[in-house]
Amino acid sequence: MAEPRDGQDADQREGSPTATSDLAATLLAGMRANQQPKQQRRTRRVNPRSQPHPNEASGAAPDERDPQLLAQTVERLVDDRGWRVHRAVGGVEGRWDQIVGADLAEHCHPESFADGVLAVRADSTAWATQVRLLAGTLLARLNEDLGTGTVTSLSVKGPAAPSWKKGRLTVKGRGPRDTYG
Repeated sequence: MAEPRDGQDADQREGSPTATSDLAATLLAGMRANQQPKQQRRTRRVNPRSQPHPNEASGAAPDERDPQLLAQTVERLVDDRGWRVHRAVGGVEGRWDQIVGADLAEHCHPESFADGVLAVRADSTAWATQVRLLAGTLLARLNEDLGTGTVTSLSVKGPAAPSWKKGRLTVKGRGPRDTYG
């Protein structure tokens, strides 16, 4: 067995079992010391926008952060986007027979709405003439139902004419003559 050098005793020499266990104990203690702060640092991240402002204390009274009813949210969206007139005019199609009457609704229907002009399509030229004669009364009913100034005028259209064009090539001329016998 070798003698200790420079005043070291046998327990402190490199490679001895006690020196190795002391070194391992020291390293283990250091690793434990380094791990504890990491465990303490683990916290759940919180979205800063979800945190209430210090001046906004949550209370028993309802506020805008509470869940809202769908109808209220849709109404606010319609107001914010300026869709109130378009929504009202869009509802006319569903209630057309109540607004103009069952007889008139059977023979004409609203087609489009733009810049205060409601386009109405009739199923025959006779009914188109009838709707033109009743335009003043219809405008009064529509403005009463939708609000004054919503519909400024009616554009009454007759039935759409059939298209005789049957392909990309056509013959110039007078067109079909014997169709209506």
